[in-house]
Amino acid sequence: MPTPPQISIDPGSNIPVRRQIVDQLRTVLVQGQLDPGSELPSVRRLAMDLGVHFNTVAEAYRLLAEEGWLEIVHGRTARVRDREKPSAPEAAAMEPYRQRMRSLVAEMRAQGFGAARIARELAAVVEGMK
Repeated sequence: MPTPPQISIDPGSNIPVRRQIVDQLRTVLVQGQLDPGSELPSVRRLAMDLGVHFNTVAEAYRLLAEEGWLEIVHGRTARVRDREKPSAPEAAAMEPYRQRMRSLVAEMRAQGFGAARIARELAAVVEGMK
């Protein structure tokens, strides 16, 4: 059975801690690094490890459960669910993602990365998540 992922947070980031936890766990789950049935650290254990309030971790786990990634057994643990791949949403649902990608690409361009390099990096990320 795979070991639980190593989660780290950046307290100085503008991204809320709950969002950092959700994003990191979702990435691990999308990449298939945890098998269905794998247990995640308890809310209290992960909160202690990260130095955050347990409600922050509990909310992150709840969000992932709402997305269908986790099964939360009250008072016990969170387990990875066997999740079917969802069907693609309507084209209009892409707009929030486009906005986030535009921001990321703008940040990369501001750091001097060219369009071809950014395209290669994005393609590599997508390929890595198959």
